[in-house]
Amino acid sequence: MHIAWTSFLLALVVITIVPGPDFVLIMGNAVRSLRRGVEAALGVITGLLIHATLATVGLSALVVAVPTALFVVKAVGALYLAYLGFMTLKSAKQPLGEQDQKGNVFLRGMLCDLLNPKVMLTFLSLMPQAMDPNAAPLPQAALLSAVTVGVFAGFWVIVVPLARQLATLLSKPKIRATFERVCGTALIGMAASVLAA
Repeated sequence: MHIAWTSFLLALVVITIVPGPDFVLIMGNAVRSLRRGVEAALGVITGLLIHATLATVGLSALVVAVPTALFVVKAVGALYLAYLGFMTLKSAKQPLGEQDQKGNVFLRGMLCDLLNPKVMLTFLSLMPQAMDPNAAPLPQAALLSAVTVGVFAGFWVIVVPLARQLATLLSKPKIRATFERVCGTALIGMAASVLAA
């Protein structure tokens, strides 16, 4: 089994470090508290595991092959990202002590990743290019999926503690409000890009 590890890992690292909805959500929670950052990251990783499993067994390819199903996934994902964006913009207007601390941060992270069709398409476009066409596809897909989840998990292990370093700076009301407006606007913009893709 000759997997194209070099090109696969290089592409995976680039995809991992380019900020997306998961990054914005995790950063936004991590600057509030380490616990919230970890919960958001665990939720995102869980969503990634589900995507990896679906890609490995071929269900993701089936969704992409049916235009209506893919549109529904895109629409639901875009609506959820827009919802997260508007909620973040709303919290920017409130004093830190009055912000809504309720809600399952883990679930938000999982849904943010799970409802992002770009994650699904990443699995479907990246993995086949690295696989050995002369070897059994299922073990290769499982291995590449596991490596993908591992790389992302390792990235969040680094990012969440670093984000906490911003907490002191963001304790200043004007700076925090600006940060949350940027995060909220970014999520809404990403929602629009999901629909446009």
